[in-house]
Amino acid sequence: MRLGINLGYWGAGMDGDNLAVAQEADRLGYDVCWAAEAYGSDAPTVLSWVAAQTENIDVGSAIMQIPARQPAMTAMTAATLDSLSGGRFRLGLGVSGPQVSEGWYGVTFDKPLARTREYVEIVRKAMARERLTYDGAHWTLPLPGGPGKPIKLTVHPQREHIPLYIAAIGPRNLEQTGEIADGALLIFPSAAHLEETALRHLRAGREKAGLTMDGFDVCPTVPLAVGDDVDALADMFRPYTALYVGGMGSRRQNFYNRLAQRMGYEREAAEIQDRYLSGDKDGAAAAVPHRLIDDTTLLGPVERIADRMQAYAAAGVTTLTLAPAGFTLDERIAALRAGTRALERAGLVD
Repeated sequence: MRLGINLGYWGAGMDGDNLAVAQEADRLGYDVCWAAEAYGSDAPTVLSWVAAQTENIDVGSAIMQIPARQPAMTAMTAATLDSLSGGRFRLGLGVSGPQVSEGWYGVTFDKPLARTREYVEIVRKAMARERLTYDGAHWTLPLPGGPGKPIKLTVHPQREHIPLYIAAIGPRNLEQTGEIADGALLIFPSAAHLEETALRHLRAGREKAGLTMDGFDVCPTVPLAVGDDVDALADMFRPYTALYVGGMGSRRQNFYNRLAQRMGYEREAAEIQDRYLSGDKDGAAAAVPHRLIDDTTLLGPVERIADRMQAYAAAGVTTLTLAPAGFTLDERIAALRAGTRALERAGLVD
């Protein structure tokens, strides 16, 4: 099992430290450094900044939002980043959610699976430097009856095939991801529930495409906090878990809330959402069960984290992306180093 790191969002309060964290991950042999975007910082700018100041670590978008860009623009960005980084770019895509898609980008959040499939097909075709034509329900290239003509990408990516990942949570999205992508970006992964909540759906998609799970990258992001007091460490992540389970989406459409329900937290997920949407964020955080946090994070001393890493590897994770917690740069660096020691202790290093 390989290790990655997720820097999250630029502007989230740790900006000055993020480059140092990425450089330390590079020095320690981490496999990939991911950056996110929502409605603040964009991922490609941060990734180009990191790639220019690291040597070996891959840089990946987790995610570039589908409603934010036309697919050909995404192909241009991916090809440029792959070329500038010396073949170290990974393209992670996701549909975002209805609030951001419609409120920020003005793009209707409808038929997300069909839109994703078409988007991926166009991106792959453009990155392969084929003359770009497409006749779909959501995109038609060139536009009919006008001056447009089929053209091809002028930039040559470093590699013939840039790895393409999709952020997936729901069963149908996971199945399609297994069918059309090279990897899946997962969030709130529980090793004990990974087979039922993700792996079986990904495997079904691979089988649908006539493929196996060999070479497919199962890549969940897991917050990491090192120390002896597991309860206190878990409390650090209560606001984070409450935000996603309670407030990341509407009452009718919250993918993370549904995921918590599929892991057996139906009543708790409902209470967290009720409290969060009523404005009681502290109450929502207090309502998050300790076990839900502990199941979806890496907490405790190195020995305990090593045991959890073994469980993730046994469940089918191939790249474990860590989000190291800490109030200072030194604490985040220490967490990174603990991650490598735990991986070694777990016997998961090649």
